[in-house]
Amino acid sequence: MMPRALQIALRRYIALRKLKSCGNIWPIDQTANKKPPGWSGWPDNKRFVLVLTHDVDTARGHERCRDLAILEKDLGFRSSFNFVPERYPVSASLRHWLSNNGFEVGVHGLLHDGRLYQSREIFNRRATRINQYLAEWEAVGFRSPAMHHNLDWIHDLNIKYDASTFDTDPFEPQSDGVGTIFPFVVRRGGGGYVELPYTLPQDFTVFILMRKKDIGIWRKKLDWIAERGGMALLNTHPDYMAFKGKTLKADEYPYQIYKEFLQYIKFEYENQYWHALPREMAHFWHNIQKAPVDKMFDQW
Repeated sequence: MMPRALQIALRRYIALRKLKSCGNIWPIDQTANKKPPGWSGWPDNKRFVLVLTHDVDTARGHERCRDLAILEKDLGFRSSFNFVPERYPVSASLRHWLSNNGFEVGVHGLLHDGRLYQSREIFNRRATRINQYLAEWEAVGFRSPAMHHNLDWIHDLNIKYDASTFDTDPFEPQSDGVGTIFPFVVRRGGGGYVELPYTLPQDFTVFILMRKKDIGIWRKKLDWIAERGGMALLNTHPDYMAFKGKTLKADEYPYQIYKEFLQYIKFEYENQYWHALPREMAHFWHNIQKAPVDKMFDQW
């Protein structure tokens, strides 16, 4: 019921106050670079891995997906687009276009109303519907709205990977970072899924809440991850990228900022990184970690 502009203003105030006390863990947590046991490196001896993802929170973002995908494609990148099944109409033709052009489609909650983990009963009921969309869309990945997470409950989803966590982000509602710039397997019984934490700050935090005008924070964190051979996973939102017009709304930033960051990656780190879709990253990690094999992984 709160106006969007007021909501953003309050979140900005809280974030800027919090920033003063968390500079030692954001955007870089120096303790998050520990390599997994037995680590032997990325495919083809690449220095680090790059994974691009997008959460499409609203109908406005849905309308901008094709523009964003074309921008990435023209620069030689591919990404995943996570849609909210029951918040706005999700175009089947858009999903098919993305898949046919080398992109990935994932599921982003169900309603995006903040209630997914409110109780076990609510989660169970929604998990049934989420699994239906996963099957219909032939999707293997999931991300919760607002980065809420319960890694034990998520086992009930028919997924190969989840992406609802982060290495460090004190500005999220559920701010318990997992403290690593590498994926990890969440096991239960004889099965499990791969968890892919985002390791680069979200665009909403950097450009909407903090009103940054350049890629400085992204560049600083990417350089740190590259030096330590980790996973650079970025989560951005087409909802906030302005592709047309010169007048920006309170919750928008110019798409050229994202384009500049992709160009920085492409030219500064040419031939140094493995560029993977989330499903490819999860497949690789599952295999090297020798996680328990269940029916889902048998069908990879």
